Amino acid sequence: MIRRILRSLFVTLIALAVAGFTAWGAAALSFRAPGSDLVQMLFSASFAGLGAVTLYFWLRHRRVKRLLPLVIASVALLVWWSTLQPPSDGNWSPDVARQVTGEIDGDILTLNGVRNFEWQGDGSFVENWETRTYNLNELKSTDLFLSYWAGPEMAHFILSFGFADGQYLAWSIEVRRQVDGGFSPVADAFKENPIVIMAATETDIVGLRTNIRKEDVQLFRLNSDPAAARELLEEYVLDSNALAAAPHWYNSITTNCTTVVLKMMRAIGNAPPFDWRIIVNGYLPEYGYELGSLNTEYSIEELRELGSISSKGQAFGIRPGYSEAIRQGVPAH
Repeated sequence: MIRRILRSLFVTLIALAVAGFTAWGAAALSFRAPGSDLVQMLFSASFAGLGAVTLYFWLRHRRVKRLLPLVIASVALLVWWSTLQPPSDGNWSPDVARQVTGEIDGDILTLNGVRNFEWQGDGSFVENWETRTYNLNELKSTDLFLSYWAGPEMAHFILSFGFADGQYLAWSIEVRRQVDGGFSPVADAFKENPIVIMAATETDIVGLRTNIRKEDVQLFRLNSDPAAARELLEEYVLDSNALAAAPHWYNSITTNCTTVVLKMMRAIGNAPPFDWRIIVNGYLPEYGYELGSLNTEYSIEELRELGSISSKGQAFGIRPGYSEAIRQGVPAH
């Protein structure tokens, strides 16, 4: 009896593995196989057909040798997949054309390539890339912005560091698109675009979302230890420099705006335990609330309501004083 159960379990696990890898391989070939759309479709359909035939014979005859053609094809696919490298040069969209880099000399951080665009109501902009300096001893706050673009489940994650001199330095991890390129969570799970780490002013990167795109942006003031906040900021700089030297693929599941920040936090020993809300990041505030990272004198519903800043940003406008205006009434920790 036990032997029969174990055999059935083995057959089921192999069947699930065949089905899962067939689906992944067919999708990978449909997006990234060399050649025209027709050639990509043929590669994808061929791999899917091989997987379907393998699954049929495995379930019918349960002989390991029936798996061999798919195993050989899968090894070849994985070898080819590993050779796909992200481009270091491209006809990048102007808003992601530069990868910020930085130097830390004692307590002074100097960043080259801080984005400070002047956004117009129609979505056009005046480019402005700046070199800025920050005194790390004057780091006084860490704030989380979530910009909801696909319902309550998914949001774009922006972390902003505030300094005593009134500067706010916002970090956003984004897809580095080509000119006229778009964002597709599905395509970007299959080595479609590189990743770029942006450092920007809040009037640029937050104002774009509140006032131009008119997304639902929510602000949460974090309970952050200054030493840990400084380490995290320095980790942003290290990762930015590394990315400028060796580009990496963006992946909407494993290497996105939230997961990269968690990787940085692990590097400094402050990573929270894994939770499903790290992936479905629209619910990160609830997770942060449970961990005590937010002001628990208010309910999470109250924090969301008080932290909804899009109407404030639109009423004030993208101009000096924007950062202070959007924080009015948002509870600090």
